[in-house]
Amino acid sequence: MNLHERCEKIRAVVLDVDGVLTDGRIGYGAGSEEEIKFFFVRDGLGITLARKSGLKVGILSGRESGANRRRAEELKLDFILEGCSSKEGGLVRLLEKLQLSGEECMYIGDDLIDIPPMKRCGLAVATGDGAKELDEVVHFRTKALGGAGAVREALEMLLKEQGKWEGILREYLQK
Repeated sequence: MNLHERCEKIRAVVLDVDGVLTDGRIGYGAGSEEEIKFFFVRDGLGITLARKSGLKVGILSGRESGANRRRAEELKLDFILEGCSSKEGGLVRLLEKLQLSGEECMYIGDDLIDIPPMKRCGLAVATGDGAKELDEVVHFRTKALGGAGAVREALEMLLKEQGKWEGILREYLQK
């Protein structure tokens, strides 16, 4: 199956957080128990556009974080699963909840822990700086790095392949 055929089937996008929506760094200190993460604003707009086009978008993370939950709330994500020691198990639960097959999901990850869920999804995407071992299972690798536009790049590619990108652009260009 080629990339276009895979993209046509996608109805949901599952995102890792650390190293995908962020650059993978986690900060502590400054007199607070809260961790600090930085999210790329254009990734956020890409997520908003994907949701507006009818795709479900959410987070599957091995870690629990207030920063993850806050970003999910800001972007009005459709789901957030945190603290998944087995990302494959988390994905299986998520697919059941959304009543979707793996073939209908795109998964974006950056490291070895993401390989099992990637193998279950119809479209597996690695960030540009993701572990090289992911090349064995991914269908697409972004040029952009995690936390620096990788999610936006992957979502634009998906929306273009689904024939939705031109309509999104028209909407903005006509304003």
